[in-house]
Amino acid sequence: MYEACKDRVYSIALYFFHGDASAAADASQQVFLKLFSTMRSYRGDARFETWLYRIVVNVCLDSARARKAQPRGESEVLERVPAAHSVERQFVDAQRAAAVQHAVSALPEKLRMAILLRYFDELSYEEMAGALDCSMGTVASRLSRGHKLLAERLAAHPWFARKDK
Repeated sequence: MYEACKDRVYSIALYFFHGDASAAADASQQVFLKLFSTMRSYRGDARFETWLYRIVVNVCLDSARARKAQPRGESEVLERVPAAHSVERQFVDAQRAAAVQHAVSALPEKLRMAILLRYFDELSYEEMAGALDCSMGTVASRLSRGHKLLAERLAAHPWFARKDK
């Protein structure tokens, strides 16, 4: 079970904690400790993945409150961007990736988690509602507000500014 789920759990935690590998590893460990210690309480009312995502969401939010996590600086983000075909292309890709990661990292926790579950784990609205313990309408609202904030923040960035204005 651990082998099947570890990458997804770590990925969500890594993005939630702004690329902080240490915080993501700690949160992932807490998720699996909680998962294994509460396995008997799984009733099967929801899909296992939904139950697991609910644990991931709770652990990330609890850890963030405890750590009072702050967004990382752009220089640290640039070190994690994969190489591109050319130096120029690598620079542009790195700048865009840094801007997107910074914008996602700056979202309020509930909006950030909705964006991560939708676009990084490709969950349906129904799966997200179960993982976030809210209605599908609330999921749609959080995604809409997250999209709007991301669009506003990225529109002001030179790498995303529209050329036709």
